[in-house]
Amino acid sequence: MSILRNPKERTRFIRFAIVGTVGAVVDFGFFNLFAHGLHLNAVLSSVFSFSLAVLNNFTWNRLWTYPDSRSKSLASQLILFAAINVGGLAIRTPLFVFLEGRLARFFGQLEVLRAIQVKPIWLAHNLSLGIAILVVMFWNFYMNRYLTYNDVPA
Repeated sequence: MSILRNPKERTRFIRFAIVGTVGAVVDFGFFNLFAHGLHLNAVLSSVFSFSLAVLNNFTWNRLWTYPDSRSKSLASQLILFAAINVGGLAIRTPLFVFLEGRLARFFGQLEVLRAIQVKPIWLAHNLSLGIAILVVMFWNFYMNRYLTYNDVPA
């Protein structure tokens, strides 16, 4: 199955990406609330915000991206979706940690950020999270397509 050759799959991928974009807004919003508003640890904040984004994404993917996927129960689909996303979290968290430390050091050396009053840690956190989200989106799409929503014909 190729999203490049199959118009139905391409539409599903676009919908999945739109849902993922909304999920990223949820993720970034709550991450910044937890990490910078409530001053929680950045990795813990990332896990909490990720969990909220997963619930958001499951709901909208079930309702909009795969509305024809109903041969499995809601509970079994949620469990599969969550398990796949935990796999995504296992990819995302080390990637976030790897990037965050390096980017924080890099951005900390840029005088221009001080001049425009952007905190290097804020920029490092958000850029690291954005890159990690993008990488995990592809994992999530393919794994969910083949496992969670495999009852939908291509």
